[in-house]
Amino acid sequence: MGKNFLIWLGVFLAVSIVASLWSGDVSRVGAERMAFSEFMDKVEHKQVSEVVISGASINGVGTDGTKFYTYAPYDPTMVENLRNNNVKVTAIPEDNTGDNLWGVFVSWFPMLLLIGVWVFFMRQANMGNNKAMSFGKSRARLIENTKKVTFDDVAGADEAKQELEEIIDFLRDPAKFQRLGGKIPRGVLMVGPPGTGKTLLARAVAGEADVPFFSISGSDFVEMFVGVGASRVRDMFVQAKKNAPCLLFIDEIDAVGRHRGAGLGGGNDEREQTLNQLLVEMDGFEDKENVIVIAATNRPDVLDPALLRPGRFDRQVTVTNPDKKGREEILKVHVKKVPLAKDVNLSVIARGTPGFSGADLANLVNEAALLAARKNKTKVTSKDFDEAKDKVLMGAERKSMAMDDDEKKLTAYHEAGHAICSLFVEETDPIHKATIIPRGRALGMVQQLPEKDHYSYSKTKMLSRLIIMMGGRVAEEMKFGEQRITSGASSDIAAATNLARSMVTEWGMSEKLGPILYAENTGEVFLGKSVTQSRNMSEETAKLVDAEIKRLVTEAYDDAKKLLGEHQEDWEKLAKALIEYETLSGEEIKDLLDGKEPERGSDAPVAEEKRVQSSIPEI
Repeated sequence: MGKNFLIWLGVFLAVSIVASLWSGDVSRVGAERMAFSEFMDKVEHKQVSEVVISGASINGVGTDGTKFYTYAPYDPTMVENLRNNNVKVTAIPEDNTGDNLWGVFVSWFPMLLLIGVWVFFMRQANMGNNKAMSFGKSRARLIENTKKVTFDDVAGADEAKQELEEIIDFLRDPAKFQRLGGKIPRGVLMVGPPGTGKTLLARAVAGEADVPFFSISGSDFVEMFVGVGASRVRDMFVQAKKNAPCLLFIDEIDAVGRHRGAGLGGGNDEREQTLNQLLVEMDGFEDKENVIVIAATNRPDVLDPALLRPGRFDRQVTVTNPDKKGREEILKVHVKKVPLAKDVNLSVIARGTPGFSGADLANLVNEAALLAARKNKTKVTSKDFDEAKDKVLMGAERKSMAMDDDEKKLTAYHEAGHAICSLFVEETDPIHKATIIPRGRALGMVQQLPEKDHYSYSKTKMLSRLIIMMGGRVAEEMKFGEQRITSGASSDIAAATNLARSMVTEWGMSEKLGPILYAENTGEVFLGKSVTQSRNMSEETAKLVDAEIKRLVTEAYDDAKKLLGEHQEDWEKLAKALIEYETLSGEEIKDLLDGKEPERGSDAPVAEEKRVQSSIPEI
């Protein structure tokens, strides 16, 4: 409003000024200005034929046809002189319209300015009231063009898509189910780790059914004012009913759907009021069968039981990390717009990326494309994917850090200790790569990749992991002496201690403590892993837990020392090769221990890094 007011004010001023400048000047076009004394001289010499007098302004024409104009002072004898010299005199009223308009405007300008300011502030006040009134409006966004996202764009989640097919059929033809008295589930809860494609699946359902798709996050309901979240829930369902049949997607519903009664505010807590309203809207007195709610969370254990009962989110769809076949299908989706070289085998890449989610695989393809672009390649090669996988798993190489010979040697023997232990323990995964080049936070690493997807781990494999983790510290002590061990093994010790604690308190792998749970999930996640804490136990039990953890770690330490002693020659050979080549693949390590020299080109990496911390072998 203020901007428009200023624009129109400027236009009015400009028009007024132009009108005042040009008013009365039409008759003077092509005329010459003349002094009054000169004008009277020409009159007396009979050189003026006619004049037009308007107030003090005189427009005239000479006997030779030339036009002129002048201004006359107050002279009562002027008209008589003109007549005596045979000049045709015409008198017209003086035109003061422009001056009058300008004068009126100037006199009224202060009043107009006050009116404009008053209107401006009134409109601002109305806008503030509108914002206050809309504070409780829903923030759900209507996503357009959902037709572009279909199940063809979702790979690696075949079971989830099968469970959602029924929802699509209902949205396409609700009468088909209602004829037989059937009721479609009102809510579908999609559960799975981050990055597995829960949001993409919801959009694909709306795209397949070709219905409106509303999206909102659970945190959008929560405000500092009590009742605002509940108001937004009501408004959200009002909008959904107007567009029924439609799909309503609530992401991260655990932000508003946690157990009631756990907050300090009790029943008046804003989050609980919002949850109560959501429960009523999903299965209250009103019939909303044509509105299907799909929610996503990676923490179903913290949701309120009333939210999961039949009539609300009575169907749960688990969206897990894809298996090898699913990973290959996901890679095919993401490489559609990426030019690939002939040596790229997506099946091999899928086999070498166990545990990757759909988001991780998309990031892998993107990193490979970026690496190829930096090298000015026209196509992405298999080597680019290998480098991208190393970057994603182990971090980027830190080539700017210098490492002296002593630190390089210590790093090589430390990582060789991890590698030798991983080769000769009972049950483990094959080595993918060993390196003493710092990547990310790790300044040296032995990476292991499973040959297939694992869904559970045996006690033997857990004990083998403990031995591998202790291999680095044992190697430092055996090679350089107890006084030369470093703090680089701190992450190995922490990982081994946490693994042993889980074996004792969570997985029942201690004979003395038995198959009893001594830890509880805190609901927190740190570094991608669920955090547990010891539950209330007696002092004697706590001592026994600590003793069992120490026993598992120290036994793994002794077994690692035994393995390195038995394979001292292989350990020394591998450490010297790491000093020379810095990075060895799993195949190159096997060839080296079989007596074959690794075939390395002239472009082998040169280590210039300084060791400050060891790494945990990747399992």
